[in-house]
Amino acid sequence: MEGPEEQPPREADTEPVVTSGASEAVPRVLPGDPQNLSDVDAFNLLLEMKLKRRRERPDLPRTVTELVAEDGSRVYVVGTAHFSDDSKRDVVKTIREVQPDVVVVELCQYRVSMLKMDERTLLREAKEISLEKLQQAIRQNGVASGLMQMLLLKVSAHITEQLGVAPGGEFREAFKEASRVPFCKFHLGDRPIPVTFKRAIAALSFWQKVKLAWGLCFLSDPISKDDVERCKQKDLLEQMMAEMVGEFPDLHRTIVSERDVYLTYMLRQAARRLELPRASDAEPRKCVPSVVVGVVGMGHVPGIEKNWTTDLNIQEIMTVPPPPASGRVSRLAVKAAALGLLGYGLYWTGRRAASLLLALPTARHCLQRLCDAWPHK
Repeated sequence: MEGPEEQPPREADTEPVVTSGASEAVPRVLPGDPQNLSDVDAFNLLLEMKLKRRRERPDLPRTVTELVAEDGSRVYVVGTAHFSDDSKRDVVKTIREVQPDVVVVELCQYRVSMLKMDERTLLREAKEISLEKLQQAIRQNGVASGLMQMLLLKVSAHITEQLGVAPGGEFREAFKEASRVPFCKFHLGDRPIPVTFKRAIAALSFWQKVKLAWGLCFLSDPISKDDVERCKQKDLLEQMMAEMVGEFPDLHRTIVSERDVYLTYMLRQAARRLELPRASDAEPRKCVPSVVVGVVGMGHVPGIEKNWTTDLNIQEIMTVPPPPASGRVSRLAVKAAALGLLGYGLYWTGRRAASLLLALPTARHCLQRLCDAWPHK
């Protein structure tokens, strides 16, 4: 990655705590300080060094939106294009400027593996859509949702192949930079992908599913790196999806709008006042506002701003509605048609193979000998 030349020194052997929610755990300080400081003294020393590095007026990229919580905690949302090198630099610069207490990224536990994979492996994985991946997606999400997930992966693979860039580089940079900030926790802020796909599929009628799948199957427009940078104000992948699903408002609601609500909720959970450690129980409790960096696709930033001060209920967007009766009938009809076609295909293939076999002289000779050897009454 091309970033600033000067690498900040690492003050402590800390590493980010990866969670899928706002953790209340106190950051861990590893032993081995040469001056034999107590845990509280070591924490205060490192916190003081961290606060000195934190800029009061940070010089932030133009892709950063600042939000303030009711308790004074600050959230810096970095809007990114998932295939952009500039976005990776924006993430690095923001984390170094504000020295956050928490970094929240637009990932869920089902996609966390990309944080520790190298670029070459990710590039190969993103380009390859194998039968094994299809089976895994179907086991995880069901047949319809699994197939839709594979079609969306095809869109991502198309961009990857065109640009030669692995997706999610900004999340990997955020993970690495968070490990360099003392006591910085790392949260997974996106809704679990099986829930998103199941709700998306449930929102579509049978023919809408067919139409969407057709559009995804034949997506092959060329993309250049200039296209990515021109889309910096709106993430390329999400823009392509918006163009394809513009006529499917329910799909846009489940894939974009509902995730805006979920991401906002997770950012607000992370932006809680921090309680500082005490030397003894007699010491009064002291809390300070926290600083959070959120790393999300540019297309989610307007929704996060819109939802920031509203009451949010994520329970209703975490449930998967049962399929309608018409959907079950359609699936049964499709399965029956598929089995019928398979049966007819096997019958036609067997009949054709038998005809070709009987046309061979050797086969006719064996059949004649069999008939002659058969006892006649």
